[in-house]
Amino acid sequence: MVGSFGAGLLLANEGAHLPSVNDFLPPEILFQGTPFAINRIILIRIVATIVLLLVLGITAKHAKLIPGRWQGVVEYGLDFVRDKVVYDVMGEARGKRYVPMITTIFFTIFVFNLCGIIPGMNMAATATVVMPLVFALWTLIQYWVTAARSQGLGHYLRHELFTPGVPWPVYFLLAPINLLELLIIRSASLTIRLFANMVSGHLMVATCLAFAQYWMVDAANKLQGIPVGALWFAGGFAMTCFEAFVAFLQTYVFAILSTVYINLSFPEE
Repeated sequence: MVGSFGAGLLLANEGAHLPSVNDFLPPEILFQGTPFAINRIILIRIVATIVLLLVLGITAKHAKLIPGRWQGVVEYGLDFVRDKVVYDVMGEARGKRYVPMITTIFFTIFVFNLCGIIPGMNMAATATVVMPLVFALWTLIQYWVTAARSQGLGHYLRHELFTPGVPWPVYFLLAPINLLELLIIRSASLTIRLFANMVSGHLMVATCLAFAQYWMVDAANKLQGIPVGALWFAGGFAMTCFEAFVAFLQTYVFAILSTVYINLSFPEE
């Protein structure tokens, strides 16, 4: 069984159309050749944003003192971001200012990530580097603004670049590394982590389903192809469930790291 499965994998690799990273750069479908050109991912982002705003707006408009089930779910999500992300990292007094920002980042990224498993969309809106980079740059700007407001930009840079207690010759190596972290590494880590995880998860799901279609539809030996294809389909279903978990996990990691970076901009107690 293992031998035939391995051989089938090689055959499927030759006969099935496997997804690639190019599938995340679809051609333009609206306003081609203009500055307002829209491809599939941009359209998914627009639709997901509209749906998110409508859901939150309608929920807020019909909010009751004693919440129903749906209002309770939405309020639980808001309380989770406020209490378990922002307040756990920054504390209530310091974190109140940043609850709207982190909540916006959390819910938008989560909905965008879930688009990868929604039928009809089948592609995460964060599966290209642009959208994760936008949120990462927002975090970058915010922790620089926080540093300038809370302790002065000069004092902040002096403390971050020239860590107290370090022998001065080490500063020739340490200071450029610290500056690189402040300007590039933090934003790059947020961007690459989110983008790479969403792309790899979707590629794994698409690969399983491509093999399943090949074995169940295109393979010449149906007696062998149907059970092998069923195994690939079951694997694709399992990976879809796992991708839903990864969608939440990567949202949580992005939100909490953004909060940590902003918190680091405050002066030490």
